[in-house]
Amino acid sequence: MSFERPLLLLGLLAIPLAIWWYVRNQRSRDAFASPALVPSVAPQRPGWRRHWPMALYALGLSALILAVAKPQRAVSVPVDRAAVLLVTDRSGSMQAEDVEPNRLIAARSAAEEFLSAVPDRVRVGLVTFNHGAEVAQLPTADHDLVRDAVAAVRPAGGTATGDALTAALRVLRPDADARRPPPAAIVLLSDGKSVKGRDPVEAAREARTLKVPIYAVALGTEEGTIRVKLPDGRERVERVPPDPETLERIAAASGGRTFAVDDADRLQEVYERLGSQVATKREKREVTTAFAGGALLLVLTGGAMSLAWFGRLP
Repeated sequence: MSFERPLLLLGLLAIPLAIWWYVRNQRSRDAFASPALVPSVAPQRPGWRRHWPMALYALGLSALILAVAKPQRAVSVPVDRAAVLLVTDRSGSMQAEDVEPNRLIAARSAAEEFLSAVPDRVRVGLVTFNHGAEVAQLPTADHDLVRDAVAAVRPAGGTATGDALTAALRVLRPDADARRPPPAAIVLLSDGKSVKGRDPVEAAREARTLKVPIYAVALGTEEGTIRVKLPDGRERVERVPPDPETLERIAAASGGRTFAVDDADRLQEVYERLGSQVATKREKREVTTAFAGGALLLVLTGGAMSLAWFGRLP
């Protein structure tokens, strides 16, 4: 909670003075009659009940002073010009079945959850990568186009994470010298270590300079394996563990976050969370009306109590 006119809060200092004056005045009234005559003059004294209306008046005055100071609260609102780029690994290791039914299908399902969670007006795009990077869909508010691009992804080849991040930054920040570029973020999903192309951590540092945080998701387990066909027709089983350490460095260097996921349900939770976070901003909204309405309600309640109990206003 913050206030547009905080100096007006000094008016709250008058409340203790008003309470002191009221208590002093009440003592003066009690001293007007002799204690021995009080039972015959006022056989039924209201006791503490007589103070309730004034207490509500004091609270109402406090709320009114807060209202005049224009209170504000921060809320999350969608950023219309925001762009989120999904950067999805499509290397051969995505065929591993340690995440049911396999890593690639789990990634597709999670992308669907992400697209459902992102506000409709936010532009979303897709970059896929293996030993090279491809812009499968430029950022668009038509999320069905992104869904179609995700469904067309097929696994093959190695992993060039740095090249994929560089391609994503070129899409999100075509003019690196722009003074006020629209908000943007990258959601990187990868299951393996980058073995080709540019250093991904170096690309992440560039992303930080361009104010594009990277939310990195490591998909898979240490037990992940795939079958690789050899030239002679035989098959060899290869381990394809994820590389969460590198992804953590990427996220940290860019100012984003990292998530380690070993099952499809958890991956969907991450994407849903990111969908509601990366495309929103904190904005102050004035709540003066609520405080003014509360002040009026307190004053009216105090007046009603006074009329009902004593037949008059204080």
